[in-house]
Amino acid sequence: MVVLRNICVASPADGSLVVRDLCLDPGAGRVRPFAKDLRDHVVLPALVNAHDHLHQNGVPPLPQTATFNNSYEWAAAFPSHVQNPAVKAALARPLSVRLWQGALKNTLCGATAVMHHDASHGLCEGAAFPVRVASRCTWAHSLHQGYGPDVLASYRATPAHVPWFIHLAEGVDELASGELRELRQLGCLGRNTVLVHAVGLDDADIADVLQAGAGVVWCPSSNLSLLGRTIAPQRLRTLFAAGRLALGTDSRLTGARDMLAELAVAEAHSDFSPRELLQLVTGHARRMLHIATADDFIIVREQHGEPFDMLKGLQRAQLRAVIRNGEPFITDPDLEDWFTSLGIRCTAVNLDGQPKLCRSEALSPARAPAGALEPGLALQ
Repeated sequence: MVVLRNICVASPADGSLVVRDLCLDPGAGRVRPFAKDLRDHVVLPALVNAHDHLHQNGVPPLPQTATFNNSYEWAAAFPSHVQNPAVKAALARPLSVRLWQGALKNTLCGATAVMHHDASHGLCEGAAFPVRVASRCTWAHSLHQGYGPDVLASYRATPAHVPWFIHLAEGVDELASGELRELRQLGCLGRNTVLVHAVGLDDADIADVLQAGAGVVWCPSSNLSLLGRTIAPQRLRTLFAAGRLALGTDSRLTGARDMLAELAVAEAHSDFSPRELLQLVTGHARRMLHIATADDFIIVREQHGEPFDMLKGLQRAQLRAVIRNGEPFITDPDLEDWFTSLGIRCTAVNLDGQPKLCRSEALSPARAPAGALEPGLALQ
């Protein structure tokens, strides 16, 4: 049994903050109990990233002199970018290592679950993989990209209770604004449909999305980078009020460094309060992905000010601990006994210049040194 004493347990769902002992039971076969007084600390539900392409996070972004009308224009410009030696080198890395980096990107910042919008080839499974992937979700890439599963066949093969994801209306032109109509005509707009980006939708489209019971994943960093704009605040508010909006990072190829950075961009381009933003990446996202993260948490030092402002401007190296399945994944060095009490091997690392302890099995995908896995992560 692990007991975190006198810690403030914060709930983004109802805004409550209660100082109490938090008991975690990682399961049988552990070595000895562990207790730590963490007064002046706050524990929050771990974050959930509702949209990422895990294998693309090490690919350098496409240089741009202007924004695009839609994502298809961006994709058409990408083949010439592949000739860049740095891009060639990134794409030449084994898929297992590229997926592992994307997983580390997420969990190191406290996002312990993710929707990977691509094929995983069975490489995202197993207890050692650094992030929990929403394996029950299905996907098609988009209506017109010509990549991935056939849209109609994919949707029809997906049970009604399983979330089905598709990039849609990722643009600011007529093509993007007409994509919801196309999707509806195909019969692919239902309660399990999740639209990623949705920048090109208008108020009537948003009403149609909600009437169908569908949802939207908002990726503001990627939208601003590619298109120069993102979903309007009033439309975000409508989706949020219905509980049908979550937040995603996309990959670093187009999006933010990680979910903490994405939250800052989301705040700058909406009227959401800090607590509402946290709802997007906790309860809203869990429901949309049909994923359980009850034993996943992040721990931060308590700060003065509004209770849910604690993630404002927070960097991943400032997290005191990231907990997966009731067990420490990465912590500050003074929490080493937490690892040893559970019989978990940990490795001393530097994360963005700060000393940390990381679960050892998370650092060896097949395997590459830690620094090659994720920029900013290095063995001490």
